[in-house]
Amino acid sequence: MALHLAWAFVFGVLGNVVSFLVSLAPLPTFYQIYKKKTSEGFQSIPYVISLFSAMLWIYYALLKKDAMLLITINTFCVFIQTFYLVAYFYYGPKKEKVEAVKLILLFNVFGFGAIFFSTFFLRNPLTRLQILGYICMAFSLCVFVAPLGILRKVIKTKSVEYMPFTLSVFLTLGAVMWFFYGLLLKDMNIAVPNVLGFVFGILQMILYAIYKNHPKKTVQDPKLQLSSHHMVVDVAKLGSTVCLEVNAVAPHPNETNTNHDHDGNNGDASNKV
Repeated sequence: MALHLAWAFVFGVLGNVVSFLVSLAPLPTFYQIYKKKTSEGFQSIPYVISLFSAMLWIYYALLKKDAMLLITINTFCVFIQTFYLVAYFYYGPKKEKVEAVKLILLFNVFGFGAIFFSTFFLRNPLTRLQILGYICMAFSLCVFVAPLGILRKVIKTKSVEYMPFTLSVFLTLGAVMWFFYGLLLKDMNIAVPNVLGFVFGILQMILYAIYKNHPKKTVQDPKLQLSSHHMVVDVAKLGSTVCLEVNAVAPHPNETNTNHDHDGNNGDASNKV
């Protein structure tokens, strides 16, 4: 039994390290926001969902009482996602700020509050932990479906431009670490979702190997481009957190070139790109 706990600690520490690195994935995104002085074109929902997931898993770990490594990584996740949201609010346009507030109220206030008050006052601690575990596992499984969006896009465009290989590797490694952590603790609420995370991670790497040498195709719809970026989600550590990680680049407005006709006059508007 002591050996199982020792191995669980090892995998938990490795899971913390991998998840910590993946949690920092959005930093290039926010560096671009800082340079442009605007968060327009980026979405707040990945960070809101990440914060919500981290709050859920901290609550679960506190009730479980023997999952300190879940608390450590999710505490960091709460901090880093709060930082991302503060930066988003600071540089965000008014309309996007309003949308972000609505999402925070929906998930982090009312959503988490409803889960907390519906479980915390249950008399049987085991029943409380079991119900909360099912909620966490169901939420984790739902978020693990997110990579389907980018997998579909890779197959459709035959391009891996929007699926960073390094991130896919780290997500897969994280899923392995947290799976064994949950398995050794005999906690299927942690282990089961990461099986799906591992499968999706392997699929991403297979698709990368297939399409890495294909020429890049430009995505004409900027909304489609954005959505695929933001669905690159840190779901590999859903045994500990669903830190939706984005490695996106804001879409640049098309440059407008003025074409001149042979007489020196400006061309039609339709000739402008």
